[in-house]
Amino acid sequence: MNKPELLQQIIARLAHDLDLFLSAAKTAHKAATHEESVPDNKYDTLALEASYVAQGQANRAQDIKRSLDIYKQLHLVPRGEVIRLTSLVTIEADDGSRRELFIGPAEGGLKITDDRTEIMVITPASPLGRELLGKSLGDAVEIEAGPNVIGYEIVAVG
Repeated sequence: MNKPELLQQIIARLAHDLDLFLSAAKTAHKAATHEESVPDNKYDTLALEASYVAQGQANRAQDIKRSLDIYKQLHLVPRGEVIRLTSLVTIEADDGSRRELFIGPAEGGLKITDDRTEIMVITPASPLGRELLGKSLGDAVEIEAGPNVIGYEIVAVG
């Protein structure tokens, strides 16, 4: 998958997620304000709990909206030797397993899958993102994962 296709898939996924969270927030809000949610006694917290859920869903929708706006305005850098924001990077662990990563400005952890590959969005704020920025093809990076240290070699930069 090339970077423009990946960017379009990220935007489509975020737009879909935004619709889901807005719908969920509206549903939770209706549940919180429905006449059957009026508390019968001081221990009946159904409406309060539904309002917390509605607020959480609305907050997440707002975060996704911000990320969506960022990705819609994102300019992809041309393929280069040095890893930076919007680079598409393939790393290989010491055990031979490979991971494809997109260095994005937001929504770290988002996974985009096509017929043959899974690409994970990571941000420069993540430990792996911090380690990769400024590195080049063939460089090695190490990441602490709990008590373990995992070594990776950069095998492709796009």
